[in-house]
Amino acid sequence: MILNCKGLNHTDINKSIRKAIEKGENEILLNNVNGQGYLFAGIKNGIRAIINGVPGNDLGGMMDGPNIFVNANIQDCVGNTMNSGKIVVHGDAGDILGYAMRGGKIFVKGKVGYRCGIHMKAFGEKIPVIVIGEDAGDFLGEYMASGIIVVLCKNKVKLDSNYIGVGMHGGAIYVRGIVDEYSIGKGVTVSKLDEWDLNFLTNILNEYSADMNSKEKYNLNEFVKLCPMNSRPFQRLYSY
Repeated sequence: MILNCKGLNHTDINKSIRKAIEKGENEILLNNVNGQGYLFAGIKNGIRAIINGVPGNDLGGMMDGPNIFVNANIQDCVGNTMNSGKIVVHGDAGDILGYAMRGGKIFVKGKVGYRCGIHMKAFGEKIPVIVIGEDAGDFLGEYMASGIIVVLCKNKVKLDSNYIGVGMHGGAIYVRGIVDEYSIGKGVTVSKLDEWDLNFLTNILNEYSADMNSKEKYNLNEFVKLCPMNSRPFQRLYSY
């Protein structure tokens, strides 16, 4: 299905998406998207979608299955509480990307804004993954309970984000390049990669490169791993 979204609000677009799914469509092309929010929110279907234009806030919120490819930038809170599926962004992302993700993958070619991956968690055997091609804003991985964030720092030698992993009590952040000690939140430690890490990064970066139509090869020796020292980094502040 091909839908011209010019002049349509998000309700009209989502109704058309759901009708297409009911008719058995397996691919949707949305043209002239211009800030409409909540697209594909709550959709439980493995449909493939291509978006031409800039979708608004909460793209893919609480979705469970769709594979969405955006040929532009995205706005805030994309992938909010998503359960499964994939969002591939051939541009930059706004703030709070992947808020409370429980599963699925978000791949971003460019940079992301503040508080990316905040409250990421996991559900059952699902582990949410965010891969960022360039840089990330402050408070990356804030309050992470699980999940994985990978930052590739393209054309840079270090991650410029401050307050990384503040309140983090689960999951892992992999960074290609230098991470200054002062930029890391309390209770977060930097470690070398083990065999599981290397295998995971090899597989996820191959998938990322394929989705980005990139032939770039990554030296895994350039990556460091950030993870919480324990599951209750601030337990001494409480009486229980």
